[in-house]
Amino acid sequence: MTDDTARADVSAAQSLLRPSAGTMTSLGPGVRARAAALLLRRALERGLDDFWQGVAPGMTRVGKHRILCLGAYTDRETARRCYLTWSALSTACHYRAHDMPPAPSEIQSRLPAVEVLLEALERGPTVPSAATLPPSRPQEAGRSAAATPAPPPAPGRQPSRTVPKPGPPPGRRAAPPVVGGP
Repeated sequence: MTDDTARADVSAAQSLLRPSAGTMTSLGPGVRARAAALLLRRALERGLDDFWQGVAPGMTRVGKHRILCLGAYTDRETARRCYLTWSALSTACHYRAHDMPPAPSEIQSRLPAVEVLLEALERGPTVPSAATLPPSRPQEAGRSAAATPAPPPAPGRQPSRTVPKPGPPPGRRAAPPVVGGP
């Protein structure tokens, strides 16, 4: 399901982080690390788009909510790792005048996580979708829900009891109210 462009982004980020020997680069390590973070985040977002295209096509347009809703369709660990990786890559992508750029080793440590997440997203939903409840009977027009009698309890079961109002325990009086102040 994941298109080749996401894999191409991962390999481009890898080549930025680990330039081949003898290659002269005009970019410093911080700039290469930030560019690699952008490529890895874009690859993760493309993997998310492909995942949601197969589940609910409307989710490809909702941004960060795609990640927040992921836990309902995959296992929690995958959703958690996806959120943490995306957040770390987003933080590394932003340029701040007084902060140091991300270290290449920091972004290098995110590269295997993105590859694993792309594979997990490629497998598709792992949690069966929630079972839909049968539609309830429509209420008759003249009767309200409060006027509808409660169904009798099942044989062998005790009827439900009402919950008592909060207050002091039996045998104790309530404390008198505090009047006035200092």
